[in-house]
Amino acid sequence: MNMTTTFALAAVVLLGGAGLVAWKTFNANVWHQPAPAMASFHDLTAETLEGDAYAFSDLKGKRVMIVNTASRCGYTPQYGPLEELHDKYKDQGLVILGFPCNQFGKQEPGSSSDIREFCTRNYGVSFQMMSKVDVKGDNQHPVYAWLTQKSLNGAGDHKVRWNFHKFLINEQGELVAALGSGADPLGEEIVAFAEGK
Repeated sequence: MNMTTTFALAAVVLLGGAGLVAWKTFNANVWHQPAPAMASFHDLTAETLEGDAYAFSDLKGKRVMIVNTASRCGYTPQYGPLEELHDKYKDQGLVILGFPCNQFGKQEPGSSSDIREFCTRNYGVSFQMMSKVDVKGDNQHPVYAWLTQKSLNGAGDHKVRWNFHKFLINEQGELVAALGSGADPLGEEIVAFAEGK
């Protein structure tokens, strides 16, 4: 085997491995059996995109999807199916909370007004958008601390690896799923959750 062939094979193996890691990152879905949380989901608070306080106590009895969003991401078109999911199931107890985040590829650089204008103009977003937050690191928002730490949520430890990672919380405030960026908002499992099945 000559040197060129060896390098070519090494490159194929390396790229194949990188592709597998990327696929697992964006398609890693974990479902949990509902379990009581160590800290109450319904005690959390956050700020809306408009700067108003939002009490999670208002979410008691609702099924909730939390998703970190970005305006310049390959997954940004998911705003469309997220809005469709919201429109179809908002009267059946589903609440979607979008948390803009600029931590992945700096793909959400805009101000709150920029984000609102983008979401409204391009996707007609009417589900609840929150103020921009950090979903990991030293300045991690308390909502994301709860979502990612088993010591708080009682279900499991999770890492948000990219934009449009989805978390599902049932009516009792229990974390039931952490879904990778590639999870289709209108996929069978998410629709079943939205329908309360």
